[in-house]
Amino acid sequence: MCPDLSDVIEILRGEFEAMKKNIHPEYFQAKVVCAGCRNSFTVGSTLSEVAVPVCSACHPFYTGKQSLVDSEVRVERFRRKYAKTSTS
Repeated sequence: MCPDLSDVIEILRGEFEAMKKNIHPEYFQAKVVCAGCRNSFTVGSTLSEVAVPVCSACHPFYTGKQSLVDSEVRVERFRRKYAKTSTS
């Protein structure tokens, strides 16, 4: 859709409003706090403070430190099961 010539003239003169007033939320420099490692950083958001469960400083994908959250019994059962098949 092409704008009319009158719209282009209004834009060039500065008479055209780009955004409607009083309908946009307030924008903050929000403080993001990680619940896992208590790391904090700032981002732009409509909220003043944001809490996240895991951030890039403590997430296993980004740190490369995979931790087994499962119970030790299930891990040992897995190791015993596949230890038998690898020796056969």
